[in-house]
Amino acid sequence: MVRAILSTARRLALKIASYGAMHLFVAILVAFAITRDWRLALAVGFVEPFFQTIAYSIHDRVWHRVERRGMLTGVEEASEAFTARLGMMTPEEQTRAHGHGHGFGSHAGHSHVLPRSFKQIAAKTVTYGVMHFAVAVLVAFALTRDWRLALAIGTIEPLVQTLFFTVHDRIWTRIEARKARRAAELAEV
Repeated sequence: MVRAILSTARRLALKIASYGAMHLFVAILVAFAITRDWRLALAVGFVEPFFQTIAYSIHDRVWHRVERRGMLTGVEEASEAFTARLGMMTPEEQTRAHGHGHGFGSHAGHSHVLPRSFKQIAAKTVTYGVMHFAVAVLVAFALTRDWRLALAIGTIEPLVQTLFFTVHDRIWTRIEARKARRAAELAEV
């Protein structure tokens, strides 16, 4: 159990670190393209991703809860969802549907696999873009004291970062799916 928790924490730390490195690189390049000043680009590049990484972590946690909303309906469900997230359930256990009651607030069934519909991916990406825009403009203005540069950086940089975020999120989804498949294959042996 401790090993699973440490593994999950390590994967989360790697995901956040990879996001931070990607963000740093893109922020410096975009800031330089707009300002043509390496010192300002480096300042934006190092300060802005720091705040964006914090915002990203909060955004990711909120979306994790949004994606799981409606799936946790009691102590047993919470326990199953927790063990599924730690990778301690087989893929068959994770995807089985639960039928519960027929009263108010009940549902026909659900799975512990996190849903990944196009609508959810689009909503997650849009909310990320809005959050990123606000943080980018505020940080750029704090560094440049020029609203035109801040708005240019705050408009262009988040658009580029949003594209990279989507790719980053898809890569991590595939990594986690591949790890789950490997664990399932090892469990079958």
